[in-house]
Amino acid sequence: MAALALPASAQAQSAAQAREIADLDARVTVLEGTREVRNLQRAVGYFIDRGLWRQAAQLFADDGTIEIGLDGVYRGPERIAQYLRLLHGGQEGLIYGQLNEWVTLQPMIAVAPDGMSAKARWRDLGMLGQYKSHAEWRDGIYENTYVKGADGKWRIASLTLHVNFVAPYKEGWARLEEGEGLVRSQASVDFPPDAPSSVDYTAFPAVDVPAFAIPHPVTGREVRP
Repeated sequence: MAALALPASAQAQSAAQAREIADLDARVTVLEGTREVRNLQRAVGYFIDRGLWRQAAQLFADDGTIEIGLDGVYRGPERIAQYLRLLHGGQEGLIYGQLNEWVTLQPMIAVAPDGMSAKARWRDLGMLGQYKSHAEWRDGIYENTYVKGADGKWRIASLTLHVNFVAPYKEGWARLEEGEGLVRSQASVDFPPDAPSSVDYTAFPAVDVPAFAIPHPVTGREVRP
């Protein structure tokens, strides 16, 4: 009987080890994906901060999209690069004296179990302006999606910035009139988007909570305002 029990015990141990290895492999896949998504989003901020429109657009998938406030949806790296260029003055690099800080904070990242896609929510804090001319604060929420390509590299599938307001630095957001802090940019008028805005905005001072694409990290339930 002992001789028969040993192989069964060894088989059970082998199965347990296989499950443990599979579990560890799955955890590593998610952790690596989370790290790559975080680095990818940071790269977007750094490139746009310095006016590297082409390099920023190269972070998007071939059919990737960008949508900022009321400007509508732009699709594909070439269109995205041109939109970003026109949005910030129409030239490569920043204009002399231009401030364009896209500070991205508070990441919530959820990588799919297969490690091939992800969703993330971020807080946007924009410090914008032109020397001796104007200065603004921007507040918003990103709801983005990401994909891992056949080459193993992560890219942005969709970047959607829900702009809450753009307010003058001097007067601040407390003095905004309703609807004043959220307008369509001239760039999107001159260079029409591929699709209209996908979001119905209710800007500051109204309370607007963009829908959470990621479930609650503890309860696993859908987050509702």
